[in-house]
Formats: sequence, structure tokens, C-alpha cells
Amino acid sequence: MTPAQRLAQRTRLALLIAASALSLQASAGTTVNKFEPTAQLGGSTLQLNGKGTRVRLVFKAYDMGLYTTKRVSTPAELLALPGPKRLHFIALRELPGTELGRLFLRGMGDNTPSAQMTRHALATTRLIEIFSGKPKLMPGDTFAMDFVPGKGTQFYIQGQPQGAPVGDDEFFTLVLRIWFGDSPADIPLRDALLDGLTG
Repeated sequence: MTPAQRLAQRTRLALLIAASALSLQASAGTTVNKFEPTAQLGGSTLQLNGKGTRVRLVFKAYDMGLYTTKRVSTPAELLALPGPKRLHFIALRELPGTELGRLFLRGMGDNTPSAQMTRHALATTRLIEIFSGKPKLMPGDTFAMDFVPGKGTQFYIQGQPQGAPVGDDEFFTLVLRIWFGDSPADIPLRDALLDGLTG
């Protein structure tokens, strides 16, 4: 192979890699699964505020839907919004439960002062236990986090409640900050969840 041919081959490879990267970026907010337009929770009708796909490195991990009592378009509006809320997830690949719990905990820690994390140590420990108790979630499996004021956060796996609700109103704010805090887990996902149903 001549130097000119090697250069042409390297150029084609670089263009292919660039095109693949752009394709992955474009797919970050695209969901595969359908989310119901409304949900009933705590005596209220919630609406699907937005939906998106969590991408880690180059892998799609899960689809996510955010349900709220009224439309919100910024993290500040969401965190200040009273009333029930639901975070609904659908696994897109095999997700080890322990890893998922660890990533949730890290996301909370990245967006929460240490004093607040300490205050909610029991609830965060319970979150880890719930997901660690599930060896793995398979593609198509669902999990959810439902918040009802005065009752706490109820975790679900495959539609089944995982023990009693945990934490208080502030704890669910910590949970929301995983995706809507100052250092969100996935910025395109955050934007899709707050950008209506176009994601």
C-alpha cells in the first residue's frame, strides 16, 4: 500500500468514527419505548412531562419518563413543584443492580452537600439495598420511583413495590438532582425530560 493509499484509508476511518459519534449524539434523546401519557398517583393525575434515553459512553442504558402534576421546563421549576411525581424507567440493556444503585448514589452525591447526604443516610442505604437485591435488570425490565408528599418515595421493580416508602420530601429532591441537579447524569436526557414530548 502506497503512502497516499494509507492516508486515504486513515481519512476514511476518521470520517467513519466522526459520523458514528454524531449518530450517537443524535440518538441520545431518542426513546425506543412508549410511555403512557398520564398516570394516577396519590389521588392526582400526572402527565408525561418528557421522555429521553440515558446514554453511558456509547451504550443506551435505559429510557426514562418524567411525570408531574403540571408542565415544567426547567430544573428549578421541577424541584420547586409541589405534589406527587413519578420517574419511570425501562432498561435497554443488561443492568447489574449493584452498579445501578452505586451510580444513583454517586449522582446524588455529585449534586448534594455532604450534610444533606448524611441526613438521609438511611433512605440512601435503602435505595442501594433495593437495587443490589436485584442481581440484574434485563432489557425491557421496568423500575420506577414514585413520590407522594407526606408518604415518601416508593421504589418499584417490574411493577412490584420494594418494601415501604422511604425518606421525606427533601430526600426525593436529592433523587431528582441525579438528573436535574447542577451536575446531571446526562445533559441531553435532562433536556429531553424537560422539553415536552419531542424527545
